[in-house]
Amino acid sequence: MKRRVVVTGLGLVTSLGTGVEKTWEGVLAGRSGAARLTRFDPTEFRCQIAAEVKDFNPEDWLPKKKIRRLDAFIHFALSAAVQAWEMADLPEPLGQDLSPRAGCILGVGIGGMHTLESSHTVVETRGPSRISPFFVPKMIANMAPGEIAMRYQLWGPNLSISTACAAGAHGVGESFRAIEYGHADIMVCGGAEAVITPTCVAGFASARALSTRNDEPEKASRPFEKDRDGFVIAEGAGVLILEELEFARARGANILAEIKGYGLTCDAYHMTAPEPNSRGFIMCMNQAIADAGLAPQDIQYINAHGTSTDLNDLLETKGIRAVFGDHADKLGVSSTKSQLGHMLGATGGVEAVMCVLTLRDQVMPPTINYDTPDPECDLDYVPNVKRPAEIQAILSNSFGFGGTNASLVFSRFE
Repeated sequence: MKRRVVVTGLGLVTSLGTGVEKTWEGVLAGRSGAARLTRFDPTEFRCQIAAEVKDFNPEDWLPKKKIRRLDAFIHFALSAAVQAWEMADLPEPLGQDLSPRAGCILGVGIGGMHTLESSHTVVETRGPSRISPFFVPKMIANMAPGEIAMRYQLWGPNLSISTACAAGAHGVGESFRAIEYGHADIMVCGGAEAVITPTCVAGFASARALSTRNDEPEKASRPFEKDRDGFVIAEGAGVLILEELEFARARGANILAEIKGYGLTCDAYHMTAPEPNSRGFIMCMNQAIADAGLAPQDIQYINAHGTSTDLNDLLETKGIRAVFGDHADKLGVSSTKSQLGHMLGATGGVEAVMCVLTLRDQVMPPTINYDTPDPECDLDYVPNVKRPAEIQAILSNSFGFGGTNASLVFSRFE
């Protein structure tokens, strides 16, 4: 028999602020975290904007000695994990009785690009003998869940998942499965990313994936809107604490929501473009809803992948219509990437946190910058203003390069 899995802790680092409530307040207010790039001089770049983390001080979360040995994406992951752990009110460290039943799975799409680029410069300009001995552990993706495990003594499942823009959602889904099937009682999960670097920005811009609305960065991310021209690259982390229901109850945990379903599929079609009939999207959403023991009409809101790119927004819309039929017109569908930008491997974790907050406060976040409807994207995208609503169950979509897809279902805890 599958075990029930609940959410007891949340943590966020985003372009709207460090901390769950700060980010959530900005999302509901319709603020954008996008601005002109400051990490490097973007003058010669087609895309000159990003949603950078702005108010983050790693010294608030980590010892100085540790900071120098870790890449920025690990700083973000650890900060979000500390926030979530404190909210869940778990002991630190867990101790020998609990440690074997606790683990961490994080999605990291690319990993330590800041470390890679700066270290390459050192080799080219100063020679190979000057490279840091911490180069490899600073850069590799699995060091984020590894550092979290070391901090809290999590001896159970430990993985980093690299499935592009679906990685954070896969991190949550695989953690859900680990608890559901009895491999763990506590899982730290979500995603982290920090790839606002010259090479990454140039690469995504060369692929024509990024918005070039350089004069109006706060209006650049406009999912499902007629004049969308690409996503805004972003960074940050979103982390959740999942627990087996009876374990959480026994320790008196504050239960925020329940995770009920998980789907994962592959388009098996193209490196970057979605399958033209939305096949993978449809299969993935149907899997997650069925896994939750629900019917499509039991869902009231979808936190969409909604990247603000032409094909993704169109084909996600068509996929939603295929799955939900007439009920699609009764759904609220919004993309919080309109406020936060696209955090690549982190985004599924961040959006999972958004779903829990949506259930907690019974309010749908808006899709901002929605000025001119696209006749081919014809759902209710909660345009520009948050909407109070009675919400029992939510579907969250994350779709990545390589055709990799993940969908999650969250519900109010009963």
